[in-house]
Amino acid sequence: MLYTELLQLWDESVQAVDARDWEGALSILGKINTPTSRTLFNTASAHLALGQLDQALKALDLAIAKDERLAVGFFQRAAVMMQIDRLEEALSDCIWAQQYMRGNTVIDYRQLGLRFKLYSWQVLYNAAAVYSRMGDWEQAQDVLMSASQQRTGGRGGNIEAALDSVTKRVVLDPLLVPEGEVFRPRKQDVEQLKQRDFLGKAKVISSMIPNDDFGGFEPLRLQQPGFYEPKVAGVEDSRYMRMRIPYMARGPGQLTVPGGAMVFLFGEEDRDGMATVIYDGKRGILPLSLLDPIDLKTSKSKKDTRIPSGIPLPPGLKPPTRPKAGPSPAAPPARTRDTPPPSYTSATHTPLPASEAPKYTANAASNQPTSSAQAEEGGSVVVKVHYMYTVALSVPLDTPFKEVKEQIAQKLGQPASQLRIRHKQHGSQVLTPVNAEGEQARTIQEVAEAGRATLWCQVEDPLANRNILYQMVALYDYNAQGPEDLEFSEGDTIDILGQVNEEWLEGHCAGNIGIFPSCFAYRENNNITQS
Repeated sequence: MLYTELLQLWDESVQAVDARDWEGALSILGKINTPTSRTLFNTASAHLALGQLDQALKALDLAIAKDERLAVGFFQRAAVMMQIDRLEEALSDCIWAQQYMRGNTVIDYRQLGLRFKLYSWQVLYNAAAVYSRMGDWEQAQDVLMSASQQRTGGRGGNIEAALDSVTKRVVLDPLLVPEGEVFRPRKQDVEQLKQRDFLGKAKVISSMIPNDDFGGFEPLRLQQPGFYEPKVAGVEDSRYMRMRIPYMARGPGQLTVPGGAMVFLFGEEDRDGMATVIYDGKRGILPLSLLDPIDLKTSKSKKDTRIPSGIPLPPGLKPPTRPKAGPSPAAPPARTRDTPPPSYTSATHTPLPASEAPKYTANAASNQPTSSAQAEEGGSVVVKVHYMYTVALSVPLDTPFKEVKEQIAQKLGQPASQLRIRHKQHGSQVLTPVNAEGEQARTIQEVAEAGRATLWCQVEDPLANRNILYQMVALYDYNAQGPEDLEFSEGDTIDILGQVNEEWLEGHCAGNIGIFPSCFAYRENNNITQS
């Protein structure tokens, strides 16, 4: 079908919708033999106005198949699923809608012709409505509490009224795109359908703007880095699992995963029945009872469905040989073993900005005020310390960082003056240093969450006869692939001694010197002041 014919029928169907002639609108839309996601959404809206839920659901399925990232399509389909009692599928659609909002609190669809703004609190409201129909009133209340903390417009008193209804055990009605709001073609395109005489008039056929990179209604986004996966022989060796039902996060560190999604089993089951997994580049915990093993063997005719593990691809260049150590002619005098390495007090920390992940958690305890209240009830906080091995200790909430550092040093049998301690802020992948010497007024309560705190610890090793250019912090564990590689763990500080090529650096960590891929660490300091 020609695009002009599609525009003509699309515009006529919108005029029928404005006249509340739903049957006429469906008749016109049925003449489009190559429908788009927007015209299919209009078809579903007309069926909903007539109360034909099954036909509306089929039209929404086709619309989402045409545009797999249409958040408003998942939002609308979740509401239809609730009305026909397909609750688990409705919950999955709410999760997909929130994921495709990509961390935005609102998406304005007027740029695509739909006079509707989709807010994240509306998606959370529908998720709470699903839980209310399942009879899980506590989870419904937690989701509504998360929605109430979002400062977005258009909410009014809907959340407060919903909380009151959930408290009284009243089932919530789902939210829908208002009746009559459909995707409309651009007015300029419709006006172009009229025949015009351009004879004798100038027509622009080229642009004087060099390298015109217009990319649509929104700016281009940075692509995610590549991922690699471990090779497995079959289902008996595979650590990939499939979610049996959708699961929403209910505590710190938990993930929100739709039903049917595949995850990578990163750790073994703990005492609470939770296991550490990787999903969509993020690491968290899920109930192991909801995971089923899958076989990754696929024939050549099937598509390669690989799941991102969150670890970057190894460098494309072959690992080079380590350069010979030699002092730089412009470098300061080499340090001896009596000279301590650069410390945090002499370095300027400029951690890389971390992109905020989509916030979709139904656990109100993940917020700082509630977590602090829970921790205060216990009076102490459990501190988990990642070293060459993992240790744990319990300290009072008001314990200064300096005393915590001394207790960690006593636990590890290392001098406190040579320990480096970092913590990871909520929702970030960057490890931030804890300056226990210069900020004695700070306490462990500032990094505690839900009565727990996680720290990364490393012992400073003196390095003789080499000039440290700058320092980096390991983002992931790196296992040596050759005799000249430098092994390190997540959170370790690496002293950079030189650059081998674009992708490999020479560094020092834990008393060892070797080469490693630069993509496995991030730059911590811009400058280093040598003692």
